[in-house]
Formats: sequence, C-alpha cells, structure tokens
Amino acid sequence: MKKLLVVFGVVIVLLSGCTIFPKPNATVATYNFIADTPAKTNQLGQSAIKNGKKILVTHTTAPLWLDTQAIYYRLVYHNPFQSYAYANSRWSSPPAFLLTQQIKQKIAAETNHLIIKDSSMAVVENELHIELEEFSHIFDTLTDSRVVIRFQASLVNNSHRLIAQKTFSAQQMAQSANATGAVNAFSIASNQLMDELIHWLNIELSNL
Repeated sequence: MKKLLVVFGVVIVLLSGCTIFPKPNATVATYNFIADTPAKTNQLGQSAIKNGKKILVTHTTAPLWLDTQAIYYRLVYHNPFQSYAYANSRWSSPPAFLLTQQIKQKIAAETNHLIIKDSSMAVVENELHIELEEFSHIFDTLTDSRVVIRFQASLVNNSHRLIAQKTFSAQQMAQSANATGAVNAFSIASNQLMDELIHWLNIELSNL
C-alpha cells in the first residue's frame, strides 16, 4: 500500500508538468515581471511636475516560505495544504522584492506623487507598507490551474498613525500547466492589482 501511494504521488507531480528533483545539468529558467505602464508613462513623462504627496514605499514583507526565489505551486485536487517548488524555474528575486519594485514604478509613472528612496535625505509625508500573504500557482485539476496573489496594504503618516488599510487579491487562469504559464498569469494578475492599488492610494491621499 505504501509503495502504491508513493507511485501515485510521483505520477501526479509528473503529469502536472512539474518535478521535485532537478534533472542533471538542466538549465534553470529565471523569470521577472515588471509594471505594464507604456501609455501612461508617456503621458506624464520624466519632466512632469510631481506636486503630490512624498511617499516612502517600504520593502514588502512576506512569510518565510515566500521569501525565496522559488516559484511555488499546489495540487489542491490531491493535497491543498502542501506546496511544491518548480525545480528548474525561479524568480530573479523573491516575489516580495519584485512587487516592491513594481509598486514604485507604477506610482512614479502613473501619479503625481513623489517616491522617496531614503527617509534620511528627504521629508516623508506618508509610508506605504505591503504585506504579501499569497503568491502561488494552484492546480484545481490535472490541467486547470490559476495563480493567486494576495497582499495587505497599509498607509501611515509621518507620525506612524494608520490612515487606511485594505487587502488586495487577484486570480488569473494559467494558459499552460507549467512555470511559464504561471509566470504569464502572475504578470497579468500583478498588473491588475497594481492598478487597483494606485486607484485606492490616490483616493486615500486626496482625502488628507
């Protein structure tokens, strides 16, 4: 019986296009995702006057299991509580770092707010804190899968008083049951969340 269970588990992993153990001399694919802002970047331009709030975007925090370059997936039809990592695919940096860069790019490109890189060099009016909670490729069946991103955003003033807080979440179906399909879906979902985050941020800051 134990042998049958082991074989069953291995078959599930292999059929999903994933593997736990890297192949000898296999090339590791490295992925990234960036802010999708071509049109609005051109409208503002680098010479646009930044007359909004001065914001410090702190480094996005994440639970220990997410604070790596691994691309995680779960087979919920088999065991929804266990996570695996793609053996020969990884992020160029941990997702929390990539999200931080994407948020800064979005705010700089699509708003009149000024991103403060170092609080010791300029006065910060507000801080944006992001706590990443979920960033996984989820298989509902052997062939149907989706990515899920969820994070909590907190806006605080320079007295460290909480101004506003909101949880953002998005799902996107993956076109293929592998790391490439996951990365493409993550890119779409993250850009959707960035648009929602910017909209929320503008509303909250306009009320100050």
